[in-house]
Amino acid sequence: MADTDPMELERRIARTRAELAQTVDAIADRVSPKNVARRTVAKAESDARRFLVSVGERVGEVVGLTPRPVRPGEESEDLWAGEQPELGPILVGVGAVLAISAAVLLWRRRRR
Repeated sequence: MADTDPMELERRIARTRAELAQTVDAIADRVSPKNVARRTVAKAESDARRFLVSVGERVGEVVGLTPRPVRPGEESEDLWAGEQPELGPILVGVGAVLAISAAVLLWRRRRR
């Protein structure tokens, strides 16, 4: 007979309302444009950092440098002491990419 007790039913209804209110608040917080934008920016920053680290590692492999951990604000003045990077191949590669990109853009514009 406890299932039909009015006081018990009211307590269950109150508990269900409270749980529903928490669920609705959590959903509203999750889909809030401000929070969505904040999460998107954080993910983009994280992805960009990972990309830059991987590019740095690959460039280091090509140039023959071993990566050294450097923390912001702790950069020493003799960072390249004893090991000067060979920038020639990198600059040639960047120049080639820029020249090819410019040629492709000009070719596309002339085809229109």
